[in-house]
Amino acid sequence: MSLLWVFFMTFQMHAQISDFDTIDFKKADSIALAYKGFKLDDLSYKLTSHLNTDVERFRAIYMWVCANIKNDYGQYEKIKRKRHRFRDDSLKLYQWNASYKETFFNRLFKQKKTICTGYAYLVKKLADLAHLDCEIVHGYGRTSTTDIDKLNAPNHSWNAVQLHGKWYLCDPTWASGMQDPMTHEFTFQYNDGYFLTSAELFALDHYPIDKKWLLLGNKTYSFETFLETPVIYGNAYKILAYHKAPEKLHNTVQKYEKVLFKYQLIKPVTSEQVYLVIDNGSNSKKTHPISTSINEQSLTMEYQFSKDGFYDVHLFIGNNLISTYTFEVKG
Repeated sequence: MSLLWVFFMTFQMHAQISDFDTIDFKKADSIALAYKGFKLDDLSYKLTSHLNTDVERFRAIYMWVCANIKNDYGQYEKIKRKRHRFRDDSLKLYQWNASYKETFFNRLFKQKKTICTGYAYLVKKLADLAHLDCEIVHGYGRTSTTDIDKLNAPNHSWNAVQLHGKWYLCDPTWASGMQDPMTHEFTFQYNDGYFLTSAELFALDHYPIDKKWLLLGNKTYSFETFLETPVIYGNAYKILAYHKAPEKLHNTVQKYEKVLFKYQLIKPVTSEQVYLVIDNGSNSKKTHPISTSINEQSLTMEYQFSKDGFYDVHLFIGNNLISTYTFEVKG
């Protein structure tokens, strides 16, 4: 039994979109983008009844949610303030949550606006109606603007779905579009990288309350490790399958020590597309690694700092900002 369990967890660990390379999602996407109704039973049937596989049916549901539901930043801020206000009074928090449900569902079903919990709820509800095994996963989400020191309560929700015997992860909220940080205006801008993402990449900025939804097999991965990971951006999900090194956001190295950057790609890139932007606090410069190797979708780079100091290092592939690290360089 133990050998079977190890085999299952190893098999599970590599669940990702590449499992479905032979599936063409064009039909599922076209159905999702064409249909605008919002009566749940009818919506689920319309989205899935003319598709042949479970992964296509789930794709249509996921795409519809991402293309039709706006991220409601104002609602997110209100809920955040209330939860902070009642953080030491569980009874008042429960009462406020109960009283807010009507408003929450009204904004979702009448205005097509919601927060991450609403996205995850809607994906699961539509999947349930289509007889697909889907769960809501609650936990912690990290972005470039997240204050790690204040990440002491769950702040994000996403989905896990079982397809052909494997569990897969997806984030319809972050896939749906972009929020302007100044005006909070939402713009639909679908990011396919958050659909059936590799668990290894997903874990860099998603940490579930229930650790089984890490889907990392028997790999040990603590919340403290999660807080130390590099900052990755939405563009990383379009290009990377895994992020391997550097393993931490904050790094200390010696002057002229070789620093290793290592990634697994999901699509080909050229060495000319790969570069670093290094900022010392007063100016920034674009530079190429001292060596770049691309072999069977594995990208490996090396860089050396010639001066001591403290640096922000940003990885770009083409025009896409992929990840950020800091380096303290000692002479």
